[in-house]
Amino acid sequence: MPSPFDLSSSQWRQSRGEAALSEVHATVVLPKGTWRRFAAFLGPGYMVAVGYMDPGNWATSIAGGSKFGYTLLVVALISNIMAIVLQSLCARLAIASGRDLAQACRDAYPRWISIPLWASAELAIIATDIAEVIGTAIGMNLLFGIPLELGVLITALDVFLILWLQTKGFRWLEAFVITLLGVITLSFGIQIFLADPVWGDVIRGFAPTVEILRNPEMLYLALGILGATVMPHNLYLHSAIVQTRAYGNSLPEQREALSYATWDSTIALMFALLINASILILAAASFHASGQTEVAELEDAHQLLGPLLGAGIAPMLFAVALLACGLNSTVTATLAGQAVMEGFLQIRLAPWLRRAITRAIAIVPAALVTLIYGSSGTGKLLILTQVVLSLQLPFAVVPLVMFTADKRKMGPLVAPLWLVSFAALIAAIIVALNMKLIWDFVAVSA
Repeated sequence: MPSPFDLSSSQWRQSRGEAALSEVHATVVLPKGTWRRFAAFLGPGYMVAVGYMDPGNWATSIAGGSKFGYTLLVVALISNIMAIVLQSLCARLAIASGRDLAQACRDAYPRWISIPLWASAELAIIATDIAEVIGTAIGMNLLFGIPLELGVLITALDVFLILWLQTKGFRWLEAFVITLLGVITLSFGIQIFLADPVWGDVIRGFAPTVEILRNPEMLYLALGILGATVMPHNLYLHSAIVQTRAYGNSLPEQREALSYATWDSTIALMFALLINASILILAAASFHASGQTEVAELEDAHQLLGPLLGAGIAPMLFAVALLACGLNSTVTATLAGQAVMEGFLQIRLAPWLRRAITRAIAIVPAALVTLIYGSSGTGKLLILTQVVLSLQLPFAVVPLVMFTADKRKMGPLVAPLWLVSFAALIAAIIVALNMKLIWDFVAVSA
């Protein structure tokens, strides 16, 4: 079988060139033995899962739980199923073609298409990064009393953290992310134990109900949860970091890698569902049950948890989880920014300079807004970032589905018809719902 890194012109317009994230490409050696090889594949899925529980999702889940109790849990479940399918396509694209999504867009389309796609991807990375920077700063403010303006600037240090961890190997970076995920899980586990939710109502919340469609306010929050779940940067990131595994170029090796990578992302995203559901369950059990139905801001949730749960540790655990979530998200968003820049433009810069540029692009607007407007300005900026992400999402999802459905580009690993049909339906739903969110935003702003 020919190498996927040297495909003919009938399949791609040009050769791939340098590998995605070349400094860590194929650096994770796979040992012998089924379980040991599977264990070596665990990691990229958890880094991707971070994007599905980032600070930008917290406010929507808190608002949904406080307003409607456990009803919107089913929306979180459906959103997660969509995410599992799309992330599996990212792994399939990377393993079959040797390209990440950014490289595939560059190699499949002429420049008058690929350059605008790059610009929209960069806007999405910046919007994502801004949300993570602000979320991290809020976490530091709640936990240590650090002013938001200073907290935003402190987040710049994650550039050096990434560089240091990668000098020790990409698995160290994955271990850092997974450790923080453990902190988040423990924090929410204790909070939910203190909140003591009605578990029968929790289970019923995962069942579909027409009430979501009949109630306009509930539908709007449901659309917010669904529209903010699948983020563009995760599609670029996953298709790049799955290639850190040295799985080989033969068809059996690629099939094995695809199987392991799909299991990795599926398990990790079910873990992300657990966290997202925990946020909503906590809000329902703490706020909705006590009549506090209008809680939407992270700061308000932090202040109310202690009196409602009767435990002074609850607000601290909430802040710890938010800080850990923000740190994780800024790390993965920075890596996604590097993959997008290199993949679309083939720009070769020193790793520290690439990451400094992507971090500065996010920190400068976030710092300016916090300096000029304070916390009220950051809230408006977070809303704007969600609109930008909604605008960009179709430009990442649609090419991904098209590439993985094309046998000329994917070869024997082309996605089966049932998967393509399911993914196309998901893409259509995501595009339609995001367009509705944008329409609603314009209507409200007019």
